[in-house]
Amino acid sequence: MEHDEELKAAPETESVVETAATETEVVAPEPQVMEFSETEVLQKQLDEEKNKNLRLMADFQNYRKRVSKELSAARLQGLYETITPFIQVFDYFQMATKAANDSENITAIREGMKMIEREYQKALDELGVTKFDAVGQKFNPEQHDAVAHEESDAPENEIVKQWNCGYRIGERLIRPAKVVVSSGKKAENDGEK
Repeated sequence: MEHDEELKAAPETESVVETAATETEVVAPEPQVMEFSETEVLQKQLDEEKNKNLRLMADFQNYRKRVSKELSAARLQGLYETITPFIQVFDYFQMATKAANDSENITAIREGMKMIEREYQKALDELGVTKFDAVGQKFNPEQHDAVAHEESDAPENEIVKQWNCGYRIGERLIRPAKVVVSSGKKAENDGEK
């Protein structure tokens, strides 16, 4: 009987040992994480966004300065390329003026003026500037600047005189032609005043 009691006690002992073993299993402690309050997290995010914003503003200011310098350099280069041909023409004009003062030779003065005109035309051609005449064309306010109307045998709104020619670069108008536009034929009076 004793033996039976031991057998009966044994299973109970094993289950107590098993239960104790499971209860005493050591669970690895979780690493301690510093917990921040929601306010601290939001403050940190706000500080990061402020820093990003400051860097972005600094980058934009640097970009504006760089573009401004590049634009100034481009304008200066454009001015240089535009004025250079005209400096030569101005030199010829000064020589012609001096020759006109020192000489009574009208033929030489005329030749000098023709040379200046050719040089001006060459300078305009190098820049891609073309001139256009308007006499005989129908008046177009996008290309012509009417300075007067006068009666003529030409149809109404036809250009009969030109004071200055117009200029273009490609299709872009630089200066409209200054013109006199026909207002039609003069009305005849039948003797009435």
